[in-house]
Amino acid sequence: MKTSKFISSALLFLIPAVRLAAHPLDMNPETISPAEVSWVYLQLGFVHILPLGIDHILFVLGLFFLSPKLKPLLKQITCFTIAHTITLALAIYGVVSLPSFIVEPVIAASIIYIAAENLRRKELNNSRLVVVFLFGLIHGMGFAGALKELGLPKSQFLNALLTFNLGVELGQITVVLLAFAAVGLWFRSREWYHNRIVVPASVFIAVIAAYWTVERIFF
Repeated sequence: MKTSKFISSALLFLIPAVRLAAHPLDMNPETISPAEVSWVYLQLGFVHILPLGIDHILFVLGLFFLSPKLKPLLKQITCFTIAHTITLALAIYGVVSLPSFIVEPVIAASIIYIAAENLRRKELNNSRLVVVFLFGLIHGMGFAGALKELGLPKSQFLNALLTFNLGVELGQITVVLLAFAAVGLWFRSREWYHNRIVVPASVFIAVIAAYWTVERIFF
């Protein structure tokens, strides 16, 4: 079993709230109210990022570490959100499709790229935003694959899709807020922020993502 999926599976057994949210169809959504479906799929979207989406967490942290200041971070997160929302919807409706053996390695490779770029860049520019948008398109297909595995209620298809995506966004925002509280709030204005925080954190992220890339291609 792939390492990231093994960790995610272990968390399912360790955290009861995650286990419930990860099996929404146990509730028979064809017979429950729209509000109940919304709540379940909102939870599902959230836990798909935090704590289960370890690869997506590292990608978002890669975006954060370039600059923990609000404006550049919002630009990157907005591009990523728009992109993955597009492909999530298109993939769920069957308009676009890529097999997981392509999507999963590319997601891992996207983390390497973002982390490596953090080592040589200290400020946000437009080329970074384009790259984040393109990688967001791929991550959206990863979200769609996870959602397809769990299923969507036919009678409340759009409701479940929208609330799942909202849960994903809330998960991403939570990751950013936690990172800001742990690092950005205290060290973002320090002269040594890039050398002592960005560089070691990005190297760590890149090494993990490189392992995942090899694992997802060959194993």
